[in-house]
Amino acid sequence: MGLLPVPAEVRAILLDIEGTTTPIAFVQETLFPYIRDNVKEYLRAHWEEEECQRDVRLLRKQAEEDSSLDGAVPIPLDSGSGEEELEQLIQALVDNVHWQMALDRKTTALKQLQGHMWRAAYATGHIKGELFEDVVPAIRKWREAGMKVYIYSSGSIEAQKLLFGYSTEGDILELFDGHFDTKIGPKVESESYRRIATSIGCATNNILFLTDVPREASAAEEAEAHVAVVTRPGNAGLTDDEKSYYSLISSFSELFLPSST
Repeated sequence: MGLLPVPAEVRAILLDIEGTTTPIAFVQETLFPYIRDNVKEYLRAHWEEEECQRDVRLLRKQAEEDSSLDGAVPIPLDSGSGEEELEQLIQALVDNVHWQMALDRKTTALKQLQGHMWRAAYATGHIKGELFEDVVPAIRKWREAGMKVYIYSSGSIEAQKLLFGYSTEGDILELFDGHFDTKIGPKVESESYRRIATSIGCATNNILFLTDVPREASAAEEAEAHVAVVTRPGNAGLTDDEKSYYSLISSFSELFLPSST
């Protein structure tokens, strides 16, 4: 696609993860299947731990809120009356997690359990965070040129740090100046990008946001941030209007920083 010049006023590069630094397939074919396949074993192994019990309480509270939804899976209370009842309770939790994941729910209860499961999987080497090969060399070059680099993802900050801390390139957390998740606001709302700019101490037009999602790019642009849409293998296709409107890159190496010459 050729080189894309970075405006001279840009001081910080804000990166999406899925479809931008990391193949969508890694999330869809590794991270989420790991949860579906291992949630029962994980609950059994960690049941007596307080962290696991907090996860269970949060899932039960969410199930109560979801009780009026079609197909909702209730989670009974634990009366501690025996092994058979415990197995039934764990199965209800498994069914609830599978139901939420099938609907692509993003509840705090689900994300918290997933984060704890992924933490254990990364730490034991069962999972390594995948990165496109151009990512680390480009970020190192940007930082050498004086750029700050931040992550903004719908995945929790903990999940982000696991992916980059246990990546196929090793622990690369030192390459990032900070992390943001949806606690700062939804990625499709312009106010989120204004809050990020305030948080990192710059104007929105000092930020270049890289994402594969045009709706996110539009929100950032509305906040007067600079944007480029990343086209990676496996990403959703763009409309002709999107292709002609947005600056497109297929690799981070296509960004040209005038200050680095």
